[in-house]
Amino acid sequence: MIRFAVLGRAAALAILFSGAFTVSARAQEVSDAQLAAAREAIAALNVTDRYDNILPNLAERLKAQFIQASPNFQEQISSVVDEQALALASRRADLEKEAATIYAKSFSVDELKAISTFFNTDTGKKLLTNQPLVSRELVKAAEIWANGISRDLTNQSTEKLRGVIDATPIQAPVVDTGSAEAPAAAAPAKPAPTPAPKP
Repeated sequence: MIRFAVLGRAAALAILFSGAFTVSARAQEVSDAQLAAAREAIAALNVTDRYDNILPNLAERLKAQFIQASPNFQEQISSVVDEQALALASRRADLEKEAATIYAKSFSVDELKAISTFFNTDTGKKLLTNQPLVSRELVKAAEIWANGISRDLTNQSTEKLRGVIDATPIQAPVVDTGSAEAPAAAAPAKPAPTPAPKP
């Protein structure tokens, strides 16, 4: 009985995994034309350039860790880690392929070609070069604008509310005596004494 349960679970897992791989493979399918156009687009956009320093930075960090643990072997550590990093450098192509696949799924061949064409022009190259500076300046402008809007909103709302609040008569606050009973009625005022008649 236990064997059948185990076999049943194994079969279910096998079907589940095969279905997942089939869906994944189908989702990953892109034509060669799409991939070629996507590669041109990501090259024109310099999409993966920002990731160029990942492997060198990882190598430097690893060297620092090993050297801290074994300071007497600094030269050997540097040599070995650099050698291994160079051996892994060819895997950079995997990232290019993933980027091309992502772009191929997101854009049609014609759109990818249009992207490549534009970003290979002087205007497209200038846009890529100036985009970081333009973005920083835009963030500064948005902060200044937001501060001005905040100041004006506060000042104008305060002014309007001051007119509303000042025009409303203030009622005397009700003093709670702390007693659960109703407050006693105020005693009637005593009449002023009448003066005695003069003799």
